Amino acid sequence: MQEKSVTRLLLLLVMFCISNYAISQPPRGPLVISPQIHPDKKVTFRYQAPSAKEVKFSAQFEKAPVAMIKDTAGIWSVTVGPVKPDIYPYNFVVDGISVMDPANVAFFPNERFKASLVDIPGETPLIHAMRDVPHGSVTYEYYPSVSGTTGSLVVYTPPGYDKDASKKYPVFYLISGTTDTEETWFKVGRTNVILDNLIAEGKAKPMIVVMPYGNVEARIAAQKGGPKPADPMGRESEEAITRAKTFEADLMQNVLPYIEKNYRTINNKDNRAIGGFSRGGGQTLRTAFSNMDKFSWVCCYSAYLSPKEMESSYKPIYENASRTNQQLKLFWISVGTDDFLYKSTVEFMDFLKAKNVNYKSLVTDGGHTWMNTKVYLTQTAQLLFK
Repeated sequence: MQEKSVTRLLLLLVMFCISNYAISQPPRGPLVISPQIHPDKKVTFRYQAPSAKEVKFSAQFEKAPVAMIKDTAGIWSVTVGPVKPDIYPYNFVVDGISVMDPANVAFFPNERFKASLVDIPGETPLIHAMRDVPHGSVTYEYYPSVSGTTGSLVVYTPPGYDKDASKKYPVFYLISGTTDTEETWFKVGRTNVILDNLIAEGKAKPMIVVMPYGNVEARIAAQKGGPKPADPMGRESEEAITRAKTFEADLMQNVLPYIEKNYRTINNKDNRAIGGFSRGGGQTLRTAFSNMDKFSWVCCYSAYLSPKEMESSYKPIYENASRTNQQLKLFWISVGTDDFLYKSTVEFMDFLKAKNVNYKSLVTDGGHTWMNTKVYLTQTAQLLFK
């Protein structure tokens, strides 16, 4: 009898807890599917906001925000396209405020804007599409950095890295752009998938790719409890150059030793490459030109150094062009014709050409976008360490 009373009491307690849990949950609205990609490459985006007065859809493939229509359930929607297959950032503008898509787990890692990502597949798989090939691994690493802070890295190791403990690999240090994070090359640039596919096709050599965070000052501020510093006024300003030097010191004094201690790397200049997009491209050039004994492969995506900075800081690069040409197995420069840095990048290439510094270039359509950056990575990855 006593056992039945105890059982009954426990049952009542469980029912009470379940009831309270159900009451404490927020009301659930209808299921929102967004984005929804149709066979004809049109895409429907939806956002639930019953109280909103206006919702617009904004994406990198649209020239201007597009008005969305609300249904009786309070769900706003719009169908756009057909859209050219690729990965694009997008967001909603709700009563003037930009927000991510809460129905979509794929997002654009960035310090400032928070966009979602939509991946429009091609009729034949694009180079960044997941395929049935051997896959490498992606690891998040933390290392002792400047001013007593802890730095963060994303590291790609190629397929088979864990199977042969005696094999060593070349390393590509790959830096993202202004306001991007160490995750952007991974989550938006799809570096790991691109390398997996190229390696499987025999088009790229197996390599380790190290993706650092480029804004050292912001990390120091965050970990020391201070306000995040504003971005420098101008890519060639004294502050921008000083920050690039801080990044260079961190990369050379902290990141390289950490990677070479913890990964099976081939530790000579012919097995080290450095590359970057936008601000990361400027950091690449400044770091490489100051450490010509450390890197034989230099990849500059949508970035440049002005003739003025070259003349004030990097005269040995062009005054002894034949030596530079011997030191660098690859010097690559890419930019899009609609890129806001196109004119300055062409000026940089013209300067190098006039000084007889050899480089390979790729000028594409399009602007300062991660759609173009994946193209540049794909092309250069096939040239590295060969």
